Amino acid sequence: MIMTLLIQFKIILFSLIAGMLTGLLFDNYRIFRGFNTCKVVLIIEDLLFWTLCALIIFVFLLYTNYAFMGFYVYLYIAIGVLIYLKFISYAFIKIQSSIVKSIIKFIRILFNFITYPIKIIFYKGKK
Repeated sequence: MIMTLLIQFKIILFSLIAGMLTGLLFDNYRIFRGFNTCKVVLIIEDLLFWTLCALIIFVFLLYTNYAFMGFYVYLYIAIGVLIYLKFISYAFIKIQSSIVKSIIKFIRILFNFITYPIKIIFYKGKK
């Protein structure tokens, strides 16, 4: 099948984007997975993650390049993952962890603000 240069460029571009999307999903999974789980649960989580990731990437490629899956599409997806992990991953994890810490701090302050009147009532009741 003969493809125009524009179609080939789109296939390469969307394959690189699919690889970067895979890296982004992997970073999210790595942050929220946690590390204190047993091996069986970890294996099940990994299988579910990679199945979901494969479905998301397949649907993305289905809509962008009509699910044309040649060898070089897999190659450019791998290159996209490597580019993401090498240049973007550290900054993304740093930003996301600071956002999670800020949200946890806000929830903690809000909880203390809400429970403070109750603590005062019970503290005065003990005297």
